[in-house]
Amino acid sequence: MDILTKAKIFAHILRWRFTWNRKNLDYRIKGMKNPKFMSAMEAIKLIPDGATVFSSGLGGNTRCSVWFWATERSFRETGHPRNLTHISVGAQGGRGKVPGTVEEIAKHKGCVTRYIAGHLETAKAMLRLADMGQVELHTFPQGIESFLVEAQSRGVFEIETETGVGTFLDPRTGKGTLVIPGTGKSLTEVSGNKLRYRLPKIDIAYFIAPAADIEGNIYIRNCCMYTESYESALAAKANKGKVLVSVAEIIEKNETEIFLSADKVDAIAVHPFNEQAASIPQLKYWKMFTEGAKVDKKDAIEKLKFINRVLGITPKRGQVENALARLGGSVFTRYVKKCSNIVVGVGLPEEVSRLIYEGGLFDDVTFISETGVIGGLPGPGIFFGTGINPKEIISSAQTFHLCYEHLDATILGILEADSCGNINVSKRGKGAINYVGPGGFPDFCAAAETIIFVGSWMAGAKMTINNGKLVIEKPGKHKFISSVSEITMSGEQALKKNKTVLYVTNVGVFKLTQRGMELIEVMPGIDIRKDIIDSCPMKIHLPESGDVPVVEESIVTGKGFKLKWSIL
Repeated sequence: MDILTKAKIFAHILRWRFTWNRKNLDYRIKGMKNPKFMSAMEAIKLIPDGATVFSSGLGGNTRCSVWFWATERSFRETGHPRNLTHISVGAQGGRGKVPGTVEEIAKHKGCVTRYIAGHLETAKAMLRLADMGQVELHTFPQGIESFLVEAQSRGVFEIETETGVGTFLDPRTGKGTLVIPGTGKSLTEVSGNKLRYRLPKIDIAYFIAPAADIEGNIYIRNCCMYTESYESALAAKANKGKVLVSVAEIIEKNETEIFLSADKVDAIAVHPFNEQAASIPQLKYWKMFTEGAKVDKKDAIEKLKFINRVLGITPKRGQVENALARLGGSVFTRYVKKCSNIVVGVGLPEEVSRLIYEGGLFDDVTFISETGVIGGLPGPGIFFGTGINPKEIISSAQTFHLCYEHLDATILGILEADSCGNINVSKRGKGAINYVGPGGFPDFCAAAETIIFVGSWMAGAKMTINNGKLVIEKPGKHKFISSVSEITMSGEQALKKNKTVLYVTNVGVFKLTQRGMELIEVMPGIDIRKDIIDSCPMKIHLPESGDVPVVEESIVTGKGFKLKWSIL
C-alpha cells in the first residue's frame, strides 16, 4: 500500500473519530405526506413503558445508533420509555469507548431492566448496571436466539434442542441463561435429553437499512449485513407490536428489490449519518462489503488491516503467534476436506483464515459468518461479521439453519480448556463485568463435524523461536487446566456425537479421545515431560505407541511453508 493510499485511509479514520457522535434526531423530510415518516424522537414515542425491544446489527456494522441515541435522550428528558427488556443477538456494545451503541440505553438507571444477548462483553455499561443489581442479565447461543426470534412470527415462543446440553446453559450443569444467579429466572429448562429455550414476546423491532421509498417500503441493497432485521420485524407485527426503521435515503420504488413491505413498517426516520459499517457512511458505502462484489481482495485486505492497526484493534503478532497460526492452518488442511463450509471465530482463528487465503485455498472452501454473510473472505477486527466480496447476504437465522444442516468445520478460540476437553470462552472472571457470553460458539460446536480450537498454551508467557525450536523463556498462567470455570462446549457431548475435536497450541496439538486429551503433535524444542505433562494442571495422555510426531520445521519458522491439502 503506497503512502498516498495510507494517508487517505488515515484521513478517513480521523474524520470518523471526530464525527462519530454526529446525529440529528429531530430531522424529518419536509413536505412528506406519508405519516410513517417522522423524526427519530417522534418514533421513539411509540415504545411503551415495559416493552420488549429488539435491535439488529453486530459490532460496528449496521448498528442502530439513531435508535439508541433517541431512546437515551427520550428517557433523559421525559423518563420514558422505562423498564424495558432489550434483546439483541450479536455484540452491540462499544466497550465504553465508541458512542452510538446499545450502551447508550444503559446510561441511566430504569431505562432497561432486563438485557438478553448472545454476546455481552462489549456492552460494558450494561454489565456495570447488572453488577449493581439494576439489570437482569441473560445470555443465549446466538443461533438458538435467532431461531426463537424467527419462530415468534409463527406464534411459537419455545424451542427444544440438544444445543447447550452439558454446558453452563444446562440447569443440570450451570445456571442456565441467567448470568448472575438469584436476579431472575433462567430462560431455559430441561426437557428430557434436550433443553427448552424461550424468549419474551417482542413488542418493538428497530433496525437501520440503506433506503426506503416514499410508500414506506424498505430496501437493503448495498448493506454489509442485515442480521435479524427481517425476522424481528415479522415477530413484532405478529405480536401486534411496532416496527421502527431508520434509513439513510429515499429512493425510487423498485418492486423486485423490496426487503420489507410498507404494511410491516410503522415508523421511518431518515438519518443520513447511518453507517454501513464502522466508520463508513451508508451514503458512501464500500463496495467490497456488498453482495456480489468483485473488488481486488488483496487491496481490500490491506485497507482493512491498516485501519485496524491504526485503531489498535489488531494485536501485534510475533514469530510465536505466526507459528501457531501456521500450525492451525496445517491441522485444518489435514482434517478438513475441500469444498467445505467453515465458520471462523475472532482472534487467532482469523489468522488461520488469512493463511487459507494466502495459501491459495480460498476458492476450495466457503466461509460462513453468523451475521448472514456467505462466501467471501471474513472481515477482520472492527469489521468482523462482514465479508470481502460476499457471494450472498442472508439473515442470521438462515445462516444458522445452514450451519445446522451442513457445517463441515469451525475454527474457534480458547479461553480455558480442561482434562475432559471442555472449553470455556464465555466467562473471564467474577461478576457481570468480566462476562463474555457464548455468542454462536455453542451452535457451531453442536453443528460442525470437525472443531479446531486455536489458542495460546499460557497467558502472559514469554516464548521465542530460536533455530527452528520453540523456547519457553518465562511460563505464564495456564489456560489448559484440570477443570474450566464455565463449560461453553462439553467434551463429553462432542464425543457422544463422534465429532473430531482438536486443540492447537504453541507447544503442540491435542485431540479429544475416549481416554481424554491426547497429545498428537509436539513443537520442536519442547520437552514433553518437563514443559507439558509435569507442568500442566490438565491431565494429558500420550499416544499408545508412546511416540509423538514433531511439528515440521517449516511450520515453526515459516521458511518454505506452503499450505496445501493433505487429508489424513
